[in-house]
Amino acid sequence: MSRFRSALVIVATLPVLLLGGCGDSSDSVTGPAPTIETAAFASSLGIDLSKFTKAAGGLYYRDLVVGSGAVIGLGQTASVYYTGYFTNGSTFASRSAPATAFAFHVGTGQVIQGWDLGVVGMRVGGQRQLIIPPSLGYGSSNYQTIPGNSILVFTITAVSVK
Repeated sequence: MSRFRSALVIVATLPVLLLGGCGDSSDSVTGPAPTIETAAFASSLGIDLSKFTKAAGGLYYRDLVVGSGAVIGLGQTASVYYTGYFTNGSTFASRSAPATAFAFHVGTGQVIQGWDLGVVGMRVGGQRQLIIPPSLGYGSSNYQTIPGNSILVFTITAVSVK
């Protein structure tokens, strides 16, 4: 088979191969996404929605500790410690001292949208709790140990901002 013909076969079958992964039920969850307002939260999370502020896209946040340092804004690099929880109170991710703080460029999509929105306005030294709906997290897709359509709860501590 000539090189041209081999290349043509590859190009012709590429769309089929790329579309073959679409619709795989192991990568997504069907049905409507749960809502924060109707979710059952473990008592260990200490969530009382009346103490939270509801922001754009359904994100809920509240400051547990208001820091006294610089304010985090869009376009800056924020360094944070965090713990991520499912609504049942189990932890799925965590980074805390003495580990190096997690750094990301705020508002550029390096993290889930709930984080990009949720850390803006935090002060260094502050601690904020975020409740992130699936639409601002991983949506209906499974991501590592996080099932699709998961409501995520994070406690974030702002360490520094540049």
